Amino acid sequence: MAIIRKIAITIGIILVIAVGAFWFLSRGDTAELSVEEVAGTDPVLQEANPESFPTVQIAEPVGWAAGEKPDAAEGLEVVRFAEGLEHPRVLYALPNGDVLATLTRAPAKQDKGGGVMDAVRGWIEGILFAKAGSAGDSPNQIVLLRDADGNGSAETTIVILEEGLDSPSGMSWNDGTLYVANHNALLAFPYALGSDKVTGAPRKLMDLPGGGGHWMRNIKLSPDGQRLYVAVGSVSNIGESGMAVEEGRAMIWEYDLAEGRQRQFAAGLRNPNGLDFSPWTGELWTTVNERDMLGSDLVPDYLTNVPVGAQYGWPWVYYKTNRDRRVDAPMPRFLMEYVRNPEFALGPHVAALGMVFSKEGDRMGERFASGAFIARHGSWNRKPPSGYDVVFVDFDARGNPVGKPVPVLTGFLKADGTTRGRPTWVEWAGDGSLLVSDDTAGIIWRVRSPSAAPAAAIAALPSERLPARELVDPRAAFEEDYLREQAGQRSN
Repeated sequence: MAIIRKIAITIGIILVIAVGAFWFLSRGDTAELSVEEVAGTDPVLQEANPESFPTVQIAEPVGWAAGEKPDAAEGLEVVRFAEGLEHPRVLYALPNGDVLATLTRAPAKQDKGGGVMDAVRGWIEGILFAKAGSAGDSPNQIVLLRDADGNGSAETTIVILEEGLDSPSGMSWNDGTLYVANHNALLAFPYALGSDKVTGAPRKLMDLPGGGGHWMRNIKLSPDGQRLYVAVGSVSNIGESGMAVEEGRAMIWEYDLAEGRQRQFAAGLRNPNGLDFSPWTGELWTTVNERDMLGSDLVPDYLTNVPVGAQYGWPWVYYKTNRDRRVDAPMPRFLMEYVRNPEFALGPHVAALGMVFSKEGDRMGERFASGAFIARHGSWNRKPPSGYDVVFVDFDARGNPVGKPVPVLTGFLKADGTTRGRPTWVEWAGDGSLLVSDDTAGIIWRVRSPSAAPAAAIAALPSERLPARELVDPRAAFEEDYLREQAGQRSN
């Protein structure tokens, strides 16, 4: 009996310690600033508060009741375009009006024989994913949604592709070819518009770093149809697994379709997602999820332009001048001299994903005629939660973001801390309405202003290339100036 008593006491002590540890860890860091204060062109960036354990506050998805829908901004209406889908994420509208959606989740984890901490981390991630509604096997399907009668809802839902898919995300189409990004490869499938099935075998265009913490791989075709841009997120938060596993990650790749070769286009982007080209300048823009465990007020996700060769600092630097002292990997020389500052902060831990610019023919009304629409998937590590909405970022006549994010769709997050759904992606339908995927609810929402006329095109800014300059050896000019200076000294 004494042994049984001792075992019971030991188990009781372990339980008390476990409960105490859970209580301690669940407290986390409560935000001192509003999401709006940490958003815009000049966000408030508090002093970093490094955490040994992340703040955790997950909104458990409970779904939408019959007849329920998100709250739309004044003048907009929202209806269900499609529902009953298994974890829809990326949306892509084809030129004929059909809409494609990837039904997808994270790839299956590969057991690489990691240590105890890796096992514990994986166990915790599994619990968090399950509570957030993202756990389970990936459906690995692309479905076609067709609204043939134009009544605003898709009466046809067809699985057009399964073979060859492995956690698919981004899609693009051009000239009889459907491009799809798996988590580990960029593929090209033959596909004729209007077909109810993709039947041809895929061609692999390029390998992508597979799996990892950030597994989504969005793609965007250049306006001239000659290049594909591929967003690849990091494995880790701040390179804590070593920078070797981050090779080819935290960057945007450019793939030249004619030449069949790729190059690194921009780097230092922890987890780039939405991609679109500015109607003002033609420049590529992206949404980026920034680092965690610096407190509930840091670091804000952002929207920014991506010129070729751009460097945004991850993991060593955030917001141009802020050094992350937690990073063990040596920082490249002169990195801070050329790190760029993001153009527009979207708020801390909002998980910004899909993004599209205002477009000619859209039916969102004058209030939303010149800017970008962004799905903020919602935080898991902020108190109080942030995101869980679709917002609009206004742009001025010069193509620069201004002001603060404006709510377009809200009502996903409930007052009791649960969530009806999580907005994931945005895309323009052929009729000018905005489509929004809601992955945990399995719904595609359709948003528009019923009274708005089709929007006019945003005027592109005129620009001219700099004149070509002959490359010369700078030493010649230096020697000439030096000799002239010496001659002047002798004459004096």
